[in-house]
Amino acid sequence: MRIDILSVVPELLESPLNHSIIKRACEKGIVEIHIHDIRNWSKDKHRKVDDYPFGGDAGMVMMIQPVFDCLADLTAQRSYDEIIYTSPDAPVFNQKTANELSLKENIIILCGHYKGIDQRIRDHLITREISVGDYVLTGGELPACIMTDAIVRLLPGAMSDETSALSDSFQDDLLAPPVYTRPAEFNGWKVPEILLSGNHAKIKEWQDKTAYERTCMLRPDLQQDSTN
Repeated sequence: MRIDILSVVPELLESPLNHSIIKRACEKGIVEIHIHDIRNWSKDKHRKVDDYPFGGDAGMVMMIQPVFDCLADLTAQRSYDEIIYTSPDAPVFNQKTANELSLKENIIILCGHYKGIDQRIRDHLITREISVGDYVLTGGELPACIMTDAIVRLLPGAMSDETSALSDSFQDDLLAPPVYTRPAEFNGWKVPEILLSGNHAKIKEWQDKTAYERTCMLRPDLQQDSTN
């Protein structure tokens, strides 16, 4: 898989994408992640990529030319399954979306910045828009890191135990059950006896039951969504 991330502040992306599972996946050749500085496509001598919006509103807007040229260069080299724009006014990213995107071969993530991006890019070049929540961030770099992390960990071989991702929260619209490790008792607090029993069928039954109960208590909306 290849992920190209377009940003006006690429430095914000480098540390989160160079550690842990993502780093190991890159080293194994499971994924290629390429970060592009949109300023490199600016035709302004000062590498300017933003300008005032028509209509006189406050804030600055990402200009169409640098983004257009950057996308044109990338798409001339290979085909992309998705060109994603990060924006707070888009559908919210979730595990289902991560699962779907993990099956793609090549994707681009365009990080929004300033007041937003010239609408013509969204109208004519973007294939999908994604938000990470109903709040506004300084830019789309953090959402791009979140999406990349969620996608990459699902790729075959990215995790040492590939079955681990299947039991994550939000798979099958359920939160994950509680987890424990040694010691079995600490400060008088004990691990549930069933987990020490060695009876895998009973343990799975307990995990399913507690996952459902936690979901109903903490995120009842997930169960409502699954029944609609």
